[in-house]
Amino acid sequence: MDPVTLVIAALATGALSGASDTAATAVKDAYHKLKLLMSTRLAGRPAGEVALMEHEADPQTWRAPLEKELVESGVCTDPQVIEAAQRLLALLDRSGSDAGKYRVDLRGAQGVQVGDRNHQINRYSVPPHL
Repeated sequence: MDPVTLVIAALATGALSGASDTAATAVKDAYHKLKLLMSTRLAGRPAGEVALMEHEADPQTWRAPLEKELVESGVCTDPQVIEAAQRLLALLDRSGSDAGKYRVDLRGAQGVQVGDRNHQINRYSVPPHL
């Protein structure tokens, strides 16, 4: 799973579980740790701060703006943020975690899509003969 998808999935899933009064303390703690790390990394980036805050209430609407900020700020490449997201998803989806669904390793990758329900279109053209 690519880092941006990993972090967004952890936030969205954690928000749903964290909002519940029945959520386990470990899940709530892991979610709050991830949000704290991200808010610290996004400090001083008004669009990022707003996107992170609003994403909790409406993940679908705020997904794209938050993804943009994560990529532009480099937050999604921070090892602590990735580790916190993996930890949260491991607590929420043990079988997916055990199966390696939330591992991130794209060394040497080109034109790769990682994650669920992706769609990619590649168009190749032949250069004109000179």
